[in-house]
Amino acid sequence: MKKNSKINANLPRKLSEELADLRNRSALGALTLREVIYTLGGRAYTLLVLLLALPFITPIPLPGLSTPFGLAIALIALRLTLGQRPWLPMKLQRKVLPPGFFGKLFTVAEKTIRIIEKLIRPRLTFLTDTPGLVQLHAVLMLIAALVLVLPIPIPFTNSFPAWAILMVAAGLLERDGLFILAGYLIFALGVLYFIFLGEAATALLQELVQWIRA
Repeated sequence: MKKNSKINANLPRKLSEELADLRNRSALGALTLREVIYTLGGRAYTLLVLLLALPFITPIPLPGLSTPFGLAIALIALRLTLGQRPWLPMKLQRKVLPPGFFGKLFTVAEKTIRIIEKLIRPRLTFLTDTPGLVQLHAVLMLIAALVLVLPIPIPFTNSFPAWAILMVAAGLLERDGLFILAGYLIFALGVLYFIFLGEAATALLQELVQWIRA
């Protein structure tokens, strides 16, 4: 019995448990990103990337949050891309999260988190254990985060990159290569969506020019 307890104690905690702790802490007052990093412990930066992507998985962009959150994800991903230890400048670490942020986040994302926890497990681990591939995954997260930085008020412009970040970060956390491949697929779909938006905007502009000249 004691041996089993010791084994369970060494297992990484579930994301839902990490979120519950943060929600309880945020109920006592506003939290900074630095306090969140400290609370999350050893897996802090990868978990932080995942948590910061969660608010944007809905189709409607969230004004005011995408730029600082996207920048934080981009800086962490950039360090990973360079094969360096994740880090955030103190200015971003002092960023205060809105009151009740984790309570609202858990309410919106609880079902998603539960589904992820049921499905994710170590698979295709060469995709998560090879340093060069980890750096490649970080490049994808960096590009997706830079899209989040842009405050584009169009549905789904945040959700595609956020889902790509979420799947890759979750895959890295739990050594699930299948989740990482899903992240690449979502990223590709997002690229196609942006191409569609660009073509639609170009066609609309041409129609407008023809109407003005008529």
